[in-house]
Amino acid sequence: MKDFSEMKELLVRNVEQLDEENSLRLAKKALVEGIDPIYLLDLMNEGMKRVGKLYDCKNYYIADLIMSGLIFREVLELEEMTDFFHGTYDKKTGKVVIGTVKGDIHDIGKDIFKYMLEAYGFEVIDLGVDVARELFVKSVEKHNPDIVALSGVLTSTVDEMKEVVKSLQEAHLRDNVKIIIGANHLTQDAFRFIGADSFATDASVGAKWCWEWMKADNGQGVEGNG
Repeated sequence: MKDFSEMKELLVRNVEQLDEENSLRLAKKALVEGIDPIYLLDLMNEGMKRVGKLYDCKNYYIADLIMSGLIFREVLELEEMTDFFHGTYDKKTGKVVIGTVKGDIHDIGKDIFKYMLEAYGFEVIDLGVDVARELFVKSVEKHNPDIVALSGVLTSTVDEMKEVVKSLQEAHLRDNVKIIIGANHLTQDAFRFIGADSFATDASVGAKWCWEWMKADNGQGVEGNG
């Protein structure tokens, strides 16, 4: 297999620098030369993480985060990528209800996670941002998903995520779904406090957890911490 070491760093750096044209050119070149599309997603995600760090350090702005998300999506939509994922996951992998919890209007991390889930063949019901716990409950009742994904950029969303889990318990729906939570600030302690089945600070890792859950013979995955 071709050694993509040099191309890898160049691609990650181009995503970090928000160079749309060269990011797409390199991604397409790597696909033509035989890179594993899943590995390519990991490289794109690494570039996204660097953008996120620059944003946290106030070197980048919200518009830059949005731009990095657009680059990520454009790579996912390359013909070679869609051919691979459609051919690999010709049947729906499972169903996920996803949303950014109430009190938070950030959607970039949620959207990247959504794109990755769709690449893995999941049907995704996106509830948007600032989603009330009651809407999560109604959506689980209506759509009967395999997984509920809760997103939140703000540290204050930990309490709201816990309330969503509690609401699903009170509606006798908690045992019907796996719950994954996602945010850069999440820790093992917060994960335990919320009562989810897994957490991820990385969209790629989170999507793989969901895939592993659905691959398991009984539909139940092992507890994960992302």
